[in-house]
Amino acid sequence: MTQSILITGASSGIGRAVAELFLAEGWQVGLLARRAHKLQEVAQGHANAHVLAADVTDPAAVDHAVNSFAMTAGRLDVLFNNAGIFTPPGTIDEIPLDDWFASVNVNLNGMFLAARAAFRQMRQQAPQGGRIINNGSIAAHVPRPQSAPYAATKAAITGLTKSLSLDGRAFDIACGQIDIGNARTPMVEELSQRQAAADPEAAPMQSFAVEDAARSVLHMANLPLEANVQFMTVMATKMPYIGRG
Repeated sequence: MTQSILITGASSGIGRAVAELFLAEGWQVGLLARRAHKLQEVAQGHANAHVLAADVTDPAAVDHAVNSFAMTAGRLDVLFNNAGIFTPPGTIDEIPLDDWFASVNVNLNGMFLAARAAFRQMRQQAPQGGRIINNGSIAAHVPRPQSAPYAATKAAITGLTKSLSLDGRAFDIACGQIDIGNARTPMVEELSQRQAAADPEAAPMQSFAVEDAARSVLHMANLPLEANVQFMTVMATKMPYIGRG
């Protein structure tokens, strides 16, 4: 049977790059995001693409999307739990509370809801099991300045990954996390422009092709369930993640 993957945040950025690669590899791919027209662009020309327009912060919509995709594909082998947002920068006293609540709702609640629905499906299907890959961030370990909502929610995903990995053992559900640093997506390009505007003399932001991040997800997804990449970091080689100032 052809393997299946559901990807949240599949309409742009890393999610879209991962979706395009898995479609090319012949997987059954569930494309989940709010913007149906953007998902249709990704799905165009691919009979193995399934558009699932839904908001990851809506529990009923997430449950319905996971259930309908599993029924159509026959089972759910992999969830790439990817949907996330990066709100405007600021120190904690400058950040609007609406931005904080939005970050928590998408980056944490949304990933919890998607993982919850996928875990339930993987536990109930026959044969039992599957894989959940959470898209964390190197911000969970080394945040950018003025990014408390994003850094805090991504650090929380690391705890979620560990809990799912532990709780999934009894049901052959593997869970791992990929922490990506500066893959060239519209979000990273915007951050790069913002940084350059703030300090024209600063060295340009180091980045790498988003397709290489997608290939890393494919490697994780292709492993047999007896093996798991618990945490993977893939990043621009020259970005200042390692070292001391």
